[in-house]
Amino acid sequence: AVRDLLVLARPLPAPAPPAEEALRRGGAIHSRGRDKAAVSHHYDVGNDFYALVLGPSMVYSCAYWQPRGTLEEAQHAKLDLVCRKLGLGAGQRLLDVGCGWGSMALHAAREYGAQVTGITLSREQAAYARKRVAEEGLADRIEIRVQDYRDVKDGPYDAVSSIGMAEHVGSTGYRAYARDLYGLLRPGGRLLNHQIARRPEPDESAYRIDEFIDAYVFPDGELSPLGTTVAELEGAGFEVRDVESLREHYALTLRAWVARLEARWDEAVALTSPGRARVWQLYMAASALGFERGRLGVNQVLAVKAAPGGASRLPLRTRVWPAA
Repeated sequence: AVRDLLVLARPLPAPAPPAEEALRRGGAIHSRGRDKAAVSHHYDVGNDFYALVLGPSMVYSCAYWQPRGTLEEAQHAKLDLVCRKLGLGAGQRLLDVGCGWGSMALHAAREYGAQVTGITLSREQAAYARKRVAEEGLADRIEIRVQDYRDVKDGPYDAVSSIGMAEHVGSTGYRAYARDLYGLLRPGGRLLNHQIARRPEPDESAYRIDEFIDAYVFPDGELSPLGTTVAELEGAGFEVRDVESLREHYALTLRAWVARLEARWDEAVALTSPGRARVWQLYMAASALGFERGRLGVNQVLAVKAAPGGASRLPLRTRVWPAA
């Protein structure tokens, strides 16, 4: 009986991790290979699933809301706000870092006549974006590449947009990220960095990546306080000219995405898996609360690579953001 009891009490092997969890990661954190695997885990879960959640805009970052506006209208307004802050005009070269499914590139080319290079590490995103570009007849204005931003060598660009991408860079690589983008801009060029932020810790060395998000949503993703982001951009040579908080806008966007997911739950499960759909429901709902309660923020930081002599080439009243 004692022998049988010891057998029963013996520690059992740990259960296998759920299929939705990120696979074991090899290589140095934020190396090119590891970053590509992390991006693939997050984005290569099916374009149809993302279309269900995000809606026709296929914009995966916070929208810019008006009272009683729709998600589609708010996403259009956000893309237009970015273009106006960058001062885009016909023929100007835009590098869209982390271009997603091509929405920013399409808007900049269609509405402002820009020549756009969009880069992503997700092959599914790139295929979807290229299809949209071809369908709109904009292949002469837009190039979509599967490429790491560290490998872009065809500057100078007139403007760089980085929307919801810098969270993947990591604190150890952020200064190099900022320097790379600075080097890709012409003198007088503008960077629009749209990035989620967290509240600063009393002891920043105590900050830890959320285990659930790291395992199931954004492997190796890191959030930094706004002040850290601004300091890193300045350290790379940029002059920061405008900071706009969109915290409440992201809460509204996330609630809209959760509503879309829950309204088409069975379809979402069929497109991915019950676990994946539940992960996204939990992640987005919790994030909405984080933005509403001020634990999370999201900011658009406009920075300039000043021309010789210090000229910024910005309007005196920047918040006007005139169209081209």
